[in-house]
Amino acid sequence: MSTEPEVPANRAPTLTDVAKLAGVSVATASKAINGRDEVKAATRARVLKAAELLSFAPNALARALLGGRTGTVGLLTSDLEGRFSIPILMGAEDAFGAGEVSVFLCDARGDAIREAYHVRALLSRRVDGLIVVGSSTDPRPPLAGTIPVPVVYVYAPSADPGDISITVDNVGGGRLAVDHLLACGRREIAHVTGEPGFAAARDRAEGAAAALADAGLSMLGGKPYYGSWDETWGRAAAHIVVEQHPEVDAIFCGSDQIARGVLETLRDLGRDVPHAISVIGFDNWDAIAAHSRPRLTSIDMNLERLGAVAGRRLFEAIAGAEPPSSEQYPGRVVMRDSTAPAG
Repeated sequence: MSTEPEVPANRAPTLTDVAKLAGVSVATASKAINGRDEVKAATRARVLKAAELLSFAPNALARALLGGRTGTVGLLTSDLEGRFSIPILMGAEDAFGAGEVSVFLCDARGDAIREAYHVRALLSRRVDGLIVVGSSTDPRPPLAGTIPVPVVYVYAPSADPGDISITVDNVGGGRLAVDHLLACGRREIAHVTGEPGFAAARDRAEGAAAALADAGLSMLGGKPYYGSWDETWGRAAAHIVVEQHPEVDAIFCGSDQIARGVLETLRDLGRDVPHAISVIGFDNWDAIAAHSRPRLTSIDMNLERLGAVAGRRLFEAIAGAEPPSSEQYPGRVVMRDSTAPAG
């Protein structure tokens, strides 16, 4: 072994430099550094000495490369604001382990051409797998073309039942919301939600209606008040509900944005929330729920847990396992000040 390291001062030492200094092949240097059994003790000692002389310290990504993987994952989202993708990303990174995997985040903005471009770019970086996060719970087309790495779809399931999809149980979420209102002693319950073209709106309404039916009740007005997902619709809908059904004692809102609009109007109408009317939202969007007046009880979709499951399933698929093609996870009620026992 040469005793004089020859590495330019303007770059970090590489495995090739270690192999050259030790007088072995790059493959042998790789095996020695990674503790493989097929390397003689004397050769291993020589390689480790060369690595020490060069101050060469392989990190987790380098170890993954030496094992035939890049230690990188692509996360492709259409959620421009990061409302859903950021918590899912945080959960996935927890599953990957700190420093073990690098994640490339790309925003397709709901555009198929942009999505295809990002997929090509990620594959050119030799990512080990892809996580695709939808902006709604409606099924989405699978990624176009032949994808040579495992793909896990999160929040929005793939339309291909053979793909791995990790989703929220929105029907169960609607049940949770109404069961909570029933536990508060509410019986005259209205449901104000978003556009009926969205699976989330229909599923949450289905769960709410089923919970009411189990209690021998029906939704106030006989059906949901469908509209848009924003505060403007929440304000308008609250006026409609109170005018048509002054006996209303609870409103289940299909989103936190709708709920904030409902709360504003009920306050303007002099209705006491939560004692005269309880209000529950959906999403547990902290920027809204924790800062509403009063603070909003809401259904949390556990997006970080969804991301963690997606990360684990991607790992399993990369390792050659066959994860289940479809999994659905329940939400939970996060209680704040907008619901209370009927008084």
